[in-house]
Amino acid sequence: QVQVVESGGDLVQPGGSLRLSCVVSASRFRVYAMNWHRQAPGKQRELVAGITTHGYPEYADFVKGRFAISRDSGENTGHLQMNDLKPEDTAVYYCHAEGTIGDAMVENWGQGTQVTVSS
Repeated sequence: QVQVVESGGDLVQPGGSLRLSCVVSASRFRVYAMNWHRQAPGKQRELVAGITTHGYPEYADFVKGRFAISRDSGENTGHLQMNDLKPEDTAVYYCHAEGTIGDAMVENWGQGTQVTVSS
């Protein structure tokens, strides 16, 4: 079973920064892609940023230039650095991991971490 755990959410003032982390744990699980999504109250979940083992990071237009996604080399751990946060960034942020266990494709979501941007 693949476990995905996010951390780092908090209450921050507009213009502030947060760093979210995502830890993926499972025996023999090799992460291929790690994506961050978010869901604000009353809205659909949306993709924020994603990164694969062999590709370049990709970002939603509304976070370009402010957020940066990364993965620790050789580790099933990823991060989302969020700068210049705005009230509209308030949401629950979810990590979604995709990878393989042997020849099987496996994916799972974390429980989410709350980010609140407010003065």
